[in-house]
Amino acid sequence: MVKEIYRRAAAGTHPANLSEGYKSTPGRAPRRPAVVLPHTLSEITGPLLASERLDALENDLTRQRMGPPLGERIIVHGRVLDEDGKPVPRALVEIWQCNAAGRYHHPGDQHDAPLDPNFYGGGRARADEEGRYHFITIKPGAYPWKNHYNAWRPAHIHFSLFGPAFATRLITQMYFPNDPLLPFDPIYNSVPEGARHRLQAAFDLDSTRPEWALAYRFDIVLRGRNATPME
Repeated sequence: MVKEIYRRAAAGTHPANLSEGYKSTPGRAPRRPAVVLPHTLSEITGPLLASERLDALENDLTRQRMGPPLGERIIVHGRVLDEDGKPVPRALVEIWQCNAAGRYHHPGDQHDAPLDPNFYGGGRARADEEGRYHFITIKPGAYPWKNHYNAWRPAHIHFSLFGPAFATRLITQMYFPNDPLLPFDPIYNSVPEGARHRLQAAFDLDSTRPEWALAYRFDIVLRGRNATPME
């Protein structure tokens, strides 16, 4: 048996804890060396998410309410991969996002944009044995966020990936290709320049459904030299 070599993420992959342009990072950036806290037995052994049952419509955010939501319907799909490009089977993939008007279904979001009673903005999917996941949703809108004067977040979808237990969780964001707001967004630009393109989904004409929905592909590499930048 050939022993596989763990490849650490290359320097310049993940964003720094402290990013001057992203004004909330100073409050959470560590000022002292990290203290390693070993996982306890309960963290290692549970909760086990591999057996978590998902409802039939959790990966279709357009069919979770009484009627269809407003906005541009899209398909978001891809694969969860390891550092060698091999599939990570059965990963639990979670997304959350704002609606087409740029507002989250959350009491903390007071943006002056309409809420959509037919769009909750959250979903989950289980990757198959080849690491493939699939969501149907609405393309999110841009929204102001008061980080600086005239600050607008580009359209994006938050991704959370779980391994076998809750402690094995990674979080990232997916952006849309060639969004004109990307050069002005401090969160996107907190990622080193050479890795930013890994956060942009690719338009996938072959996976569109004619007269129904456009499609975007977003492969997520968990570690190694080609790792997807994580928060």
